[in-house]
Amino acid sequence: MKKALIAVSLFSLVAAMPTMAAGDAAAGKAKAAACAGCHGADGNSPAPNFPKLAGQHASYLMKQLHDFKSGKRKDPTMSAMAAPLSDDDIANLAAFFSSQKVKPGKTAEDKLEAGQTLYRAGNASSGVAACAACHSPTGRGNPQAKFPALHGQHAAYVAAQLKKFRSGARTNDPGSMMRGVAAKMTDAEIEAVAQYVQGLK
Repeated sequence: MKKALIAVSLFSLVAAMPTMAAGDAAAGKAKAAACAGCHGADGNSPAPNFPKLAGQHASYLMKQLHDFKSGKRKDPTMSAMAAPLSDDDIANLAAFFSSQKVKPGKTAEDKLEAGQTLYRAGNASSGVAACAACHSPTGRGNPQAKFPALHGQHAAYVAAQLKKFRSGARTNDPGSMMRGVAAKMTDAEIEAVAQYVQGLK
């Protein structure tokens, strides 16, 4: 019964989310020149503190850029970058980066078992939900729900975002879903699951 209620709630949340128009990847590539310094020319950021955008769902990328622009998600650099973007610019950038292929990283051996267990099954004793439930067993996410793909993402970036959700520094998660999950995670769990998704292919 509990699982059924969760499923209904999730469906209602997804259904309430607005859809966004598809963009022009070619136009997005030209616009993405300004993004290359931090995120890489093809969206594979060389720096672990900047997220890889390659292969990320266009729906998620558009939401994040709109949130940076509106102030729902706060970051001095990204807010300034997003401020002058039009809706078409945002759609085009999302189309370009989503069309690129993410380059996976490697999982630290000492984090593999713990990270895999937490990602696939969660932690029943502390109430941490399995990441795979929303982000898929392979880390591909859910574009309809705007749940991001995590496979190959930098561990340092994933860990930083989980800690921001946990502290309340980041609040643009629909229904406070990620804040609720991260609030129950220890630093060790965050590091382990971040390492695990970094190595997902």
